[in-house]
Amino acid sequence: MATVAQTTNLASNSRNWTECYSDSSDSPLKHVSHSTSKASNKQSLLPHQVNRIYDELFQIHQKLQCETAAQQEFAEELQKRERFLVDREQLLFKHETALSKIKGVEEEVLTRFQIIKEQHDAEVEQLTEVLKERNKESKRLRSSFDALKELNDNLKKQLNEVSEENRKMEIQAKRVQARLDNLQRKHEFMTIQKLKGNSHVVHEMKSLKQEKVPVSKTYKVPLNAQVYELLTVFMDWISDHHLSKLKSEDSGMDGEKPALRFASERNEIQEKCIKLLPVMTEQLQWMPFVNAKLHESFVKFMYWSLRQLDAGTQHSTMTSTLRRLGEDIFKGVVTKRTQDNYLEHSVENKPKTAAFFKSSNLPLRFLSTLIVLKTVTQADYLAQAFDSLCLDLKTDEGKVLFLKYQAIPVILNHLRISSKGLLSNVIDSLLQMTVESKSLQPFLEACSNTLFFRTCSVLLRTPKLDLHILEKLSIILQKLSKIKSNKKLFELFTIHLMLQEIQRTTHPEHAFLCINLNSTLFNLGLTKCHSVASNTSH
Repeated sequence: MATVAQTTNLASNSRNWTECYSDSSDSPLKHVSHSTSKASNKQSLLPHQVNRIYDELFQIHQKLQCETAAQQEFAEELQKRERFLVDREQLLFKHETALSKIKGVEEEVLTRFQIIKEQHDAEVEQLTEVLKERNKESKRLRSSFDALKELNDNLKKQLNEVSEENRKMEIQAKRVQARLDNLQRKHEFMTIQKLKGNSHVVHEMKSLKQEKVPVSKTYKVPLNAQVYELLTVFMDWISDHHLSKLKSEDSGMDGEKPALRFASERNEIQEKCIKLLPVMTEQLQWMPFVNAKLHESFVKFMYWSLRQLDAGTQHSTMTSTLRRLGEDIFKGVVTKRTQDNYLEHSVENKPKTAAFFKSSNLPLRFLSTLIVLKTVTQADYLAQAFDSLCLDLKTDEGKVLFLKYQAIPVILNHLRISSKGLLSNVIDSLLQMTVESKSLQPFLEACSNTLFFRTCSVLLRTPKLDLHILEKLSIILQKLSKIKSNKKLFELFTIHLMLQEIQRTTHPEHAFLCINLNSTLFNLGLTKCHSVASNTSH
């Protein structure tokens, strides 16, 4: 700083000096240079101080030149730095623009990533729910399979027992037949020995042997029609006061002795019915010659005899008999010429018929329909029988007959998934009884038993049950749920749990089914009133 100050002072002094000598010459420097050129000649003329000032000025001049050169270099360097800074500034602007674009892209990427993440979470949650539903369905199917397997094992066990009993009965029947043949031969031999002297009697015996045919094929119609009237009176009496009193094992008997007495009485009745049914089936061929008014009593007796066989095991020889009985009842009976030849007073050549299933008499047709449902296994016959039953049940008289002849067990035999083609017809026949009428309450009371609820439970466990069948069945269950005592039966066969599960999995579009399910569960005390009202409003 001191040097710079000294230099400044010297510069000012030199300027002053130059101004003082401006009159004599153009500048002090020129004078100095001129003095220098003449120094050798005029050194003595210049004072010592002037020489020193000149030297200092010359040094100052050199320093200024150096300083000017340094300033120029510094200015050039500053220009270079300015250009570099401008370039850097432009580059920074480009980087800033790029960063702003990248920031916008980053925000968009984050937004899209968040949306994709939410979609992924929703799909994972949905798939988790579907997996849970599949697991529940798998568990239900497994439980249903286990129940069916257990039921199948029980049926196999019962089949083996029945087969063993059948085999024993066949052996016993063969022994009895052999013994009967021996007794017949012995009787004939003894008769011939006693009547050996009477040739006329012997001739009759021989003719009897030659014309020996089954008893059921040699029946002739008595000429006295009052005999048939008397028989029908007896049949009505037996049917109404004995055979129609069906007893079940869960009828409330207490103790072992009443149960044994009940079993023995039932077995006796079944044995008598087994003996009577083949004979009565043969007698159907002679019905065209009997007054049509007596057919109802005859068919009613056969129907109640068949119903007595429900609780027991049918005899092995009854299969063909029941099939023939069902076909004759369904098709009707037409007289043959061989039968006409037996009748001495048969004058008309026109064949006579006896219509049962196709009869115009409602009680006779109704009984015939129930017999067809009990005995026939052909699907087309059964379909026609259920169609006829549904038409008859549209009348009040048909509903009264349905209750009178206790037809619910007959219908329930076909209310199973194995009769898939007839399932809708079976439900329709039961649904006809739920129409508001005087017969509705007795019908619901007749359905309030273990047999009906067990059958419904097995049907509801069927996977992928048809929606229309489920809706019709829900109507019946909804009406049964109004009877308070039925709550125990719903719980006994876990029907209420199945209805809750169906309600949970049913699509809201099936409003009719949802309303019936909600009403049923409400009647059972499993839902609140407002939930039923809300579902109804939807």
